Amino acid sequence: MLAEKLREHGVVGAGGAGFPTYVKAQARVECMIANGAECEPLIHKDVELMQAFPGEILSGLHLMAGAVQAQRVMFAIKEKNARALEAIRSHGRAKNVELVLLGDFYPSGDEYEVVYLATGRLIPPAGLPLQVGCVVNNVETLYNVHRARQGLPVTEKFLSVSGAVRRPAAFWAPLGVTLREVIEKAGGATEPDPAVFVSGIMMGRLTFDLDEVVTKTTAGLIVLPRRHPVVVRKSLPVEAQNRIGKSACDQCSYCTEFCPRYLLGYEVMPHKVMRSLGFTASGSRFWNQWGALCCACGLCTLYACPEDLFPKEACDQAKADLRAAGIRFEQKAPVRVHPMKEARRVPQAQLRKRLQIEAYETETPYCETDWRPERVRILLSQHAGRPAVPAVRVGDLVEKGSLVGRVPDGELGANVHASISGRVSEVTGTYIEIRA
Repeated sequence: MLAEKLREHGVVGAGGAGFPTYVKAQARVECMIANGAECEPLIHKDVELMQAFPGEILSGLHLMAGAVQAQRVMFAIKEKNARALEAIRSHGRAKNVELVLLGDFYPSGDEYEVVYLATGRLIPPAGLPLQVGCVVNNVETLYNVHRARQGLPVTEKFLSVSGAVRRPAAFWAPLGVTLREVIEKAGGATEPDPAVFVSGIMMGRLTFDLDEVVTKTTAGLIVLPRRHPVVVRKSLPVEAQNRIGKSACDQCSYCTEFCPRYLLGYEVMPHKVMRSLGFTASGSRFWNQWGALCCACGLCTLYACPEDLFPKEACDQAKADLRAAGIRFEQKAPVRVHPMKEARRVPQAQLRKRLQIEAYETETPYCETDWRPERVRILLSQHAGRPAVPAVRVGDLVEKGSLVGRVPDGELGANVHASISGRVSEVTGTYIEIRA
């Protein structure tokens, strides 16, 4: 059974939060959708993957379609990515696969957006694609589905490295190598003390710690100078963000008017959430509810706000506050697409200009690498759900692909495996270190 193989071999969503794929394989739906949209600025790893491995991706797509008994098999891909599109379209396995051609806008890869564009269906507020008869998987996840069917666990991550590096590129990296080593594979940073966005500027996170390691959900690295405006903005502490927002927000509502979830018909209103910064003593719970359905795409903060405020971060805080208070927001109004939705799409080129990263926009060509790291640290939690429990002890010899961490039966999570052959040198509550 495919679901059992996916669980055993540690396959999780490679393009988002790392949701265990075996759960999706147990569903029964009408539509199986491959998500090749890839909309984070400067990240191009899915494009390179589709060009280099169309057969494996389509194999995984058909395996998932068979598992969920889908009647329709669909592939969402940007029309501008001509080489990737041709690689998919011309492959023999593409027979009976409906191509869903997307425009070059952000955020075209959001599951709610993909399902709507592919099927015309609107996922219920705070719901899942499953509720409208769909399962959606990122293209790298489907590649890993293909490999799991062959008995191969997830031990590598396909990622792209761009920005202030000497040789922007895409390649396979062993799980557990450091960001420092990954950047060196791209020729090294052109900045002496760089900042790194992990998995994207918009929805990823900023780090200055190059000793962090690659996980199953690391989509790519964007290296920028520490003085870059987007780095400076993202570096502000929450207290400063709130202080600025409290004093400067004039309730123009641009953040709401450009919100992709609001335009799809969901009750997300960041400008109202901003009110909670100034009226926390009188109704913050009321204002916070308008952030409950936020998808955290970051458009409001990094594109729409003319004052350079932080409505996305205010929505993040609102969601946390609602959870802490045990409040679950339920949208009462029916979901109806806004009549101006198409007119308010944000083109990628315009977004890059707003972020001041246009100079870094370039291809990241796929490079085969013979990577033999001396040490890896395999995190026990690289996925949604429970962390894996160590299955090895210090001193054990392991081969690449050996199980080193297992999620208990009946628990949501994913197994983890050795990405190199060697000896276990350290076991902690958060990682397993292996030395070659």
